[in-house]
Amino acid sequence: MSEHKIAKHYSLFNLTKRLLKIAAPTKKRIVEATFASVIGNLSQMGLMGFGVLSLLCIAGKITAGPSGLYIALTIISAVLIAVCRYIEGATSHDGAYHLLSGMRVDLYRNIRRLAPACLIDMEKGDILNIAVSDIETIEFFFAHTIGPMFTVVLLPSITIILALIINPLFAAVLLPIYLIVSVIFPLIAVKIGRPIGEKYRVRLGKMKSIVLESIYGLKDIQIFGYGDRKLEDVRRKNKEVNAAAHGLTIHRQTVSAAPTFFIYLARILIIAVASYLAANGAPNPSGTIVLSFVSAASFSSTQSLTTVVSSLLETYAAAERLFKLEDRESEVEEVTHPKQMGKIREIDFDHVNFTYTDEKHTILNDFNLKITGTEKIGIMGESGVGKSTVLRLLLRFWEPTDGHIRINGIPLDQLSLTELHQRIAMLEQDTFLFSGSIAENIAVGKPDASLSEIKTAARRAGIDEFIQTLPDSYDTQMGQMQARLSGGEKQRIGIARTMLTSPDVLVMDEPTSSLDVLHEKELLKTLKEECGDMMIIIVSHRQSTLTDCDRTVHLKHNDLK
Repeated sequence: MSEHKIAKHYSLFNLTKRLLKIAAPTKKRIVEATFASVIGNLSQMGLMGFGVLSLLCIAGKITAGPSGLYIALTIISAVLIAVCRYIEGATSHDGAYHLLSGMRVDLYRNIRRLAPACLIDMEKGDILNIAVSDIETIEFFFAHTIGPMFTVVLLPSITIILALIINPLFAAVLLPIYLIVSVIFPLIAVKIGRPIGEKYRVRLGKMKSIVLESIYGLKDIQIFGYGDRKLEDVRRKNKEVNAAAHGLTIHRQTVSAAPTFFIYLARILIIAVASYLAANGAPNPSGTIVLSFVSAASFSSTQSLTTVVSSLLETYAAAERLFKLEDRESEVEEVTHPKQMGKIREIDFDHVNFTYTDEKHTILNDFNLKITGTEKIGIMGESGVGKSTVLRLLLRFWEPTDGHIRINGIPLDQLSLTELHQRIAMLEQDTFLFSGSIAENIAVGKPDASLSEIKTAARRAGIDEFIQTLPDSYDTQMGQMQARLSGGEKQRIGIARTMLTSPDVLVMDEPTSSLDVLHEKELLKTLKEECGDMMIIIVSHRQSTLTDCDRTVHLKHNDLK
């Protein structure tokens, strides 16, 4: 996406509507916080108004009431300000943090729904940006912006109504001032600042991707002397982020300075006009003077426009990125009423074609393959000919562009994804280990497995003896331990996962590519001895890996040979 491009269908109204919909589960807390914010700002107006009345009474300028009452009301207003500020902060943050947690859960659910397609065409930094920065920005909107948004509208409205009652001429002076400060300035600021905020977010996501890439690829960077070039990449992206951040800062300061200057000028003007009207025979001169100070105090809420506008700009940019991910259509949908496949006895690729949506190059072209019983099938071919794609289509990570894949004669898109992934296990070239213990890593596919079952699976995978040598045995935490495990040890943990789930089919994508000849032989021996009752599909560019296969098929230039 271009840095300057904004999706037109995400209007400000639509974004605001969807943000409020997100807030529905915590609307009670948000309403309470907003109410506290409004009362607090009204109390601030009361503090100024009753304070002026107290002074006028003490000076003998008015006799509208006892000065003691006005002094008491002034003190009460001050107390209410403090109490309301506390309630506003406590309730808004509590609601926002609950909302934060819910949004991250929903985001993970969406990524699961879209994966792996979204992981291919999205930068890792973009996903990280959405998961952390963007969601926290939205949290800030609900915690700090909702209340000021209401008060910015409400307090000037109350002031105008009071002015119409006390002195209509004074109201005519106030109305254009409030319109300029409360309506015109914010609209201009949002219109100008939205693309600036989006540009900053896009560049920040790209920089995070570079940083993540540099961390995960640190070993290769050091080995191949790529550090200086990578450092330059980081510096370049950082400069771009800083430039965008500078633009955003300039906009924020402009948004802050212009209204602030006008507000202070307006306060002086309002009090001067009120004094002139009171001195020249205006009706209710004391009320006009008091109202002028109340009006000046009401501008304290208007001053929060800087925070409101800045927060809105960042929130709209963050929300747009989040909603773009949320609104993406999944490449694969779970069938509503799936058919039961039972034990897998046959897999049939029937004239299967596949092309990525954003590419013109066909990955698979008229691919045909039938596997039955407990056959061991090897698939060979050069890089890029679609070997791994065959496995991912079988696991329904994507749908074929044309043709059909059937299991036991049933089209793949009529089967349950959950059952499919229970019956077909996958072992990749680099087994991913999660945080937690080794036992938890083995039990990924069967979290309720007993320790006895886990140990049995580990013994079958030939990794039990090694685990027993570790200080905490099966309770050893992966953390830094991951770096100490060899490729073969990681693969055996992956095999143990497979053994524990007892699948019908085992598919392997370059399972020995990171192993030397000795460890490759040991791994293949284990697979032969322990997986004899499974249908196996092995993808490899190594002929030695496919030695024990019943059949080997060759992919070349998108054709089965």
